[in-house]
Amino acid sequence: MRLTKKSHSCVRLEKDGRTLVVDPGGFSEEDAALGADVILVTHEHPDHFDEGRLRAALEADPAAAVWTLKSVAEQLSAAFPGRVHTVGHGDAFTAAGFDIQVHGELHAVIHPDIPRVTNVGYLVDGGALFHPGDALTVPDHPVRTLMLPVMAPWNKISEVIDYVREVRPERAYDIHDALLTDLARPIYDRQIGELGGSEHLRLAPGATAEL
Repeated sequence: MRLTKKSHSCVRLEKDGRTLVVDPGGFSEEDAALGADVILVTHEHPDHFDEGRLRAALEADPAAAVWTLKSVAEQLSAAFPGRVHTVGHGDAFTAAGFDIQVHGELHAVIHPDIPRVTNVGYLVDGGALFHPGDALTVPDHPVRTLMLPVMAPWNKISEVIDYVREVRPERAYDIHDALLTDLARPIYDRQIGELGGSEHLRLAPGATAEL
């Protein structure tokens, strides 16, 4: 399976000629969702969900479909009947040859005065990859590749390090990094790499890795 990092929290997985995209939001490339057989969205915040990008992908390929939580599905399902599927914690399904398990229920706390929205993470192919969205969800399954939300208004580096320690993946790749400047990246790389206990890696947007 090939992983391609897109900007911010969007990633693209390719296997056996099929493509899965997670979180093609407003901080990602305009064409991030195009060509996907399967699109997964973790939650409704605009840096993870951009309605225009999803509509363009679904209109371009009548076979493409979306799996997401209720708040996102409600915005798309009427226009694409039968192609937008609502999922929640504990669900499992197979789409375009990818086996997906859904983990998590709530977005991380941004501030106590801000209501928490629903957030789900996606475990792909029995733990080959886990994308948690905007939460530090620990799935009840070993994870080989963790997509790591490295910098956000809702986290700090000690929490990121402890999350890697708790999940104990073979490797962790940075996501949720659009707000992280190049000046700060070496600090994050060093501290997460030295303290997390797993191999810590970073891909530039458009770069790929074989999993």
